[in-house]
Amino acid sequence: MKRVLRQDRPQGGHPEGHKRLAAYPMRVLVPLLLIVVLAAIAVAGYWLNRPAKAQAVACANPVAGCSFSHHGATVTAYFSAHPKPLEAFRFSVNAPGAARVSAEFQMNGMEMGFNRYDLHPSDNDTFVSSVTLPVCVSGRRDWTLYLEIDGVHYALPFSTR
Repeated sequence: MKRVLRQDRPQGGHPEGHKRLAAYPMRVLVPLLLIVVLAAIAVAGYWLNRPAKAQAVACANPVAGCSFSHHGATVTAYFSAHPKPLEAFRFSVNAPGAARVSAEFQMNGMEMGFNRYDLHPSDNDTFVSSVTLPVCVSGRRDWTLYLEIDGVHYALPFSTR
């Protein structure tokens, strides 16, 4: 029985032995490189997805409306109905003088997917969108609405039923 010893150089003039040795680092480096690239993408996604620092706004009843000051104007955000998972509701923001309004719904410490909405201008400085929140499998009902008005961020906590 003949034993083959691993060496840096193939013995004799066997070109196939040299190919096998050259392919070995590629079998190791390609998966490692793939892992590093995927980790970098995950870190970049987390870093870019985190909400900007937001000014907290107390909101006892978003159906009745929550008012706060934005650049000297009074802004009012309100839901058409108390939010329930998987049931659409109308979200409206009256923001005098605003050019762009968007909303992102998140649970603290729990990834609930992509829940970002660009509100569309309606009438009299009002922006609206239809919103549907996902179901949390753990049963949690605490949410934070991150409202962005012309680049300024506000955080409004609320809960679903």
